[in-house]
Amino acid sequence: MNADVRPTLFDPLDIRNIALRNRLVVAPMTRISATPEGVPTPTMADYYAGFARGGFGLIVTEGTYTDRAYAQGYAGQPGLTDLGQARAWRAVTDAVHDAGGRIFVQLMHAGALSQANRFCDETVGPSSITPRGMQMAVYRGNGAYRTPRAIEPHEIDAAIAGFAEAARLARDVAGFDGIEIHGANGYLLDQFLTDYTNRRDDAWGGAISQRVRLAEQTARAVRAAVGDAFPVGVRISQGKVNDFTHKWAEGAQGAAIVFGTLAATGIDFLHLTEFEAWQPAFPGDARSLVRHARLAAPHLTVIANGSLHEPARAQHALADGADLVALGRGALANPDWPMRVAKGIAPRAFDPALLSPLGEIKPVELQARQALPAIAVMA
Repeated sequence: MNADVRPTLFDPLDIRNIALRNRLVVAPMTRISATPEGVPTPTMADYYAGFARGGFGLIVTEGTYTDRAYAQGYAGQPGLTDLGQARAWRAVTDAVHDAGGRIFVQLMHAGALSQANRFCDETVGPSSITPRGMQMAVYRGNGAYRTPRAIEPHEIDAAIAGFAEAARLARDVAGFDGIEIHGANGYLLDQFLTDYTNRRDDAWGGAISQRVRLAEQTARAVRAAVGDAFPVGVRISQGKVNDFTHKWAEGAQGAAIVFGTLAATGIDFLHLTEFEAWQPAFPGDARSLVRHARLAAPHLTVIANGSLHEPARAQHALADGADLVALGRGALANPDWPMRVAKGIAPRAFDPALLSPLGEIKPVELQARQALPAIAVMA
């Protein structure tokens, strides 16, 4: 493509060997609709397939826990830790594929932000520091977060191995098209990256080049587990579910280290989430986090996420350096967002009732999806 010709939201794109019909992505969103044992349900298959019927080229699942130790974060969260869970995910991926879409699984370790874990009663984090804020009631949380135990080096190794094994199950059994490693929003990998939650004095702590090591080693392990032909990426943010306004103290220099380090692991994409993706990432610097990533990792696919549900904002993100645009609330309100926008129809406003009083999938969402065409073929 001519460098002066900017892509549009409806241009196709390949990630590794996976062809996407457009540049529109459903962002990962926790929906606590699995069984108590973490098994995906038919409701989840209908929910995800509805986005594909609505025209989205790629869907990224909700955060999916990766081991039977400390990874689970929420009651009703799906897992990818055994054959039963993986085989149930296959019904979800088949439904999405039948509707013409592609689907990546987001692999997640909650760490110190775990609100419910059927495997243990304690939480772990890089250091024994109580997380800021309060547990999220929308995901059945109540009160302050528990103070975590500092995770031991051998447990760090086990957590990395959990990501790798979950990735193998995702590829070989569940039928996913790719892997997204959750390194954002205050969960375990982000807890290691964040200066005030990581006070370790071993090889996993210190300067930002060391604090990013858990994300780096996890990405390397996942790449080794699934091979070179399978798409792998990392989701990164500054803000967190319990600290929306956090900024990396190291600013642009730190961003270059984080993005450059991750790019060197052999991943295919970075998924960047900010509250408003177009805003300057750091004080005194007009560049967005997307722009910083594009400069530090020019060969990677970049996904932008953050209040981009207005079509003009979404298109601007591509002009700013993103290759794909991920919608969260915009996709919940408009599972057919690509079809609507392609026809010049304004997206619907987001209704907060979709995520209250709990964030589980609502019957009204499934009804909206069932009304969409069986397969949406975008031009």
